[in-house]
Amino acid sequence: MVRALPSFYIVGPPRTGTSWLHEVLSRRTVLPHPTKETRFFDVHFQRGVDWYRAHFPRHVEGRPVGEVAPTYFASSEARERIARVTPTAKIICIFRNPVERIQSLYRVKRAYGMIPWNFEQAILHDPELVESGKYATHLKEWQRTLGEERVLPTVYDDLRENPQSYVNHLADFIDLPRFELSPAEVQYVHASESMTHPRNFHRTRRATAVADWFKARRLDRLVAAVKKSPLKKLFLGGGPAFSDIPPEVCLSLYDYFRGEIEELESMLNRDFSAWKAMEISLTSSLRAAI
Repeated sequence: MVRALPSFYIVGPPRTGTSWLHEVLSRRTVLPHPTKETRFFDVHFQRGVDWYRAHFPRHVEGRPVGEVAPTYFASSEARERIARVTPTAKIICIFRNPVERIQSLYRVKRAYGMIPWNFEQAILHDPELVESGKYATHLKEWQRTLGEERVLPTVYDDLRENPQSYVNHLADFIDLPRFELSPAEVQYVHASESMTHPRNFHRTRRATAVADWFKARRLDRLVAAVKKSPLKKLFLGGGPAFSDIPPEVCLSLYDYFRGEIEELESMLNRDFSAWKAMEISLTSSLRAAI
């Protein structure tokens, strides 16, 4: 049996509930396994479609095939390649208060040794942090490339406030029969995690690089096994807690994204006033780490 290519992609951007959606959909659809994100369309495209197909189970059993891939959202290369390889695929975007989301993304990247900088330095030196917050700009490009009818913009706040209604809407869009979330799945939406700086940045950075090397060579199961073992503690966590982001830095980010937010309000016909001011507690902005 030829392994099917995805009929849908959840493109994020990062830190918008994609881990939770992957957990929920992995039981009802066909997703890459054991690797959650193949990074095929933005990093590994030169490895070929057969390499990509190999990430999916052989037996589809009539379920939709998809990928949860938040790094694709701000990648023009990924967008154009998806349109070329799977032109009828459906795209789901998820939008979250951009300042909260950037703070959360920074902490994940720092915790995994992906970046060496403090938050202010990272804003200047890591293009993904800011670029992935240009919601209206990239949404318009996804709609232009795939067609408006194939792109579903959704809101992270809706996912948190009513996860059942959210997944009903998503299921209808990707032609998946509606399903009832279990109490454990609903509870996980409201879970949180406390990340810290790595105990040893260089050791964590090397471990992340080695994991990427193994995954590129389809040794995903080995990486997954290490993540589930006590060895994980050697590379993740153990360092100092993250400090709060200076209010003046947050203010500048709110000002920076105001135009994007207002354009998104117009596109979706929704009020995102809370995304344009510092009324939300900055210390609680990372309460959801899904």
